[in-house]
Amino acid sequence: MDITQQGYVRTELTTDGVAHILFYHPNHNSLPSRLLSELSSAFTAAGNNPEVKIVVLRSVEHKTFCAGASFDELAGIQDFETGKAFFSGFGNVINAMRRCPKIIVGRVHGKAVGGGVGLAAATDICFASQWASVRLSELAVGFGPFVIGPAVERKVGTSTFVQMSLTPDEWRTAEWAKTKGLFQESFETVEQLDAYLAHFNNTLCKSSPDALLELKKVFWQGTEHWDTLLTERAAISGRLSLSEFSKNAIAAFKKG
Repeated sequence: MDITQQGYVRTELTTDGVAHILFYHPNHNSLPSRLLSELSSAFTAAGNNPEVKIVVLRSVEHKTFCAGASFDELAGIQDFETGKAFFSGFGNVINAMRRCPKIIVGRVHGKAVGGGVGLAAATDICFASQWASVRLSELAVGFGPFVIGPAVERKVGTSTFVQMSLTPDEWRTAEWAKTKGLFQESFETVEQLDAYLAHFNNTLCKSSPDALLELKKVFWQGTEHWDTLLTERAAISGRLSLSEFSKNAIAAFKKG
């Protein structure tokens, strides 16, 4: 099977109203277009489901939380419209998370790269294990974190976003990410992460749903233009991904 067609997104709804949106891909939980589309749909469906009180975003079956964009799909992009559509997939997920009327909690158990950092940043609150180091790697392959940039910058601030964008080869620890506001807490083990997450979710589910809805609106005030902004950013990434520099860098990365 074509590797871009592998993997899955599924939603597991607990009896207390927590919708766990899980994604998996055998290549370090990277995200081809199909999974990006399914993630967007999952957040929209959870937001519209009256049985859902809060949403948890998590990945499974790999030590990496998310390796970002699928390099297998990136390597096959041959025209601007295809490139723009691919990068728009990340924008669609971020906007679906932004528009979802339910609080979204992030569970980052392992490394997050590129678009994976963007997913973590687009949650309303995010918890991590000490293994959740982060890196914005896009510049190393000829473009930049344009689409995910607004979400990351909203959490960590402009100065830190600049630092991360211009050091694509440097990993930052989960503790560092916590001090910058990307994570609200980091734990020594995944078991401790999950224990706290269960406690946090239980507390949040007992809160007023109307109050949570109004808080969600407050958290995202000033982002109403992101539907247009992230599409414009996707066009930049789509154009740059066709450059000779990017093509050579992606090919070198795939060869290892």
